[in-house]
Amino acid sequence: MKLSVVVPTLNGREHLGRCLDSLATHAPDVETVVVNGPSVDGTTGMVRDRPEVDVLVEIDERNVNVARNAGAERTTGDAVAFLDYAFTVEAGWADAIDEALGGTAGSHRASGHGPDLPAVVTGPVHRSMRGGHSGDTAERRRIRGRQVTYFAGGNVAFEREALDAIDGFDEYLLTGGARDAAHRLAAVDATVEWVPEMGVRREEATAEIRQPSLRADGGQHNRDWYWRYRSLAYRLAKNYGTHSSWRVARHAIGDGASALADVARGDGALSGWGANGRDVLVGSVVGLKDGAVARLRDRSPVRNPSGLSDRGDRAVSIHDRRE
Repeated sequence: MKLSVVVPTLNGREHLGRCLDSLATHAPDVETVVVNGPSVDGTTGMVRDRPEVDVLVEIDERNVNVARNAGAERTTGDAVAFLDYAFTVEAGWADAIDEALGGTAGSHRASGHGPDLPAVVTGPVHRSMRGGHSGDTAERRRIRGRQVTYFAGGNVAFEREALDAIDGFDEYLLTGGARDAAHRLAAVDATVEWVPEMGVRREEATAEIRQPSLRADGGQHNRDWYWRYRSLAYRLAKNYGTHSSWRVARHAIGDGASALADVARGDGALSGWGANGRDVLVGSVVGLKDGAVARLRDRSPVRNPSGLSDRGDRAVSIHDRRE
């Protein structure tokens, strides 16, 4: 099986260098595609000097889902992995993907042919801590009859047919693209398998929130309340209909109560709580409206009117060593 790895990046030269070093060490045979947003830190020159990078794609949008799609359309592998530029792959990462997908890539469609055959694999994101490290575990939920398995958007590998089946990532979203993809994979009966050996590491120094378009969108909390709720409402309305708005309200009530408790303890200001509440309300309304429109635009299970096939003008320039 040929594995392609897409690494979106934006103003992350030092972290990206460590990421590419880890790929060169632990996955030297993969096809590597770096997608660089409008970086201003010399990323372009650094990547062009790295012989292990097969393709450098330059885009002018600060949107990780645009970057993922721009990279995916330049890959040639049987499987496509997406790796966060601030992560380093651990020994055995590529082997774990090959073992999980190698016997199935190209052998079935992501439409339910063989429920035991994984179409997508994901693994833990280890965080360095004093005295050891912590790691994620699989998160699964049943929503309206679907078994949804979430994954970190910075550590996931798709069988080519599974990625095509959902038409890549939804470029409407600035955050939450991986969670949206998880819902849509469930809709087309594609199996998502948790592979503990498919580990990546995020060092403590890289744990801070980065650019909004490149925040990890596998479920981690972030404080951009407007886009957090716009994304949540959009995903639910698009994939399940506007009657799912009660889920948005449930999340908002929980977050509001938690924030109000912080105010009561003196850890926050009441004015800030009110401003955040306004962002939640406006984001939810906009997301529900746009999600309903998207649901009408794409009535198929794919539910991706802003997907990989929607456009072909993402790249500003391409440096391809394969040519």
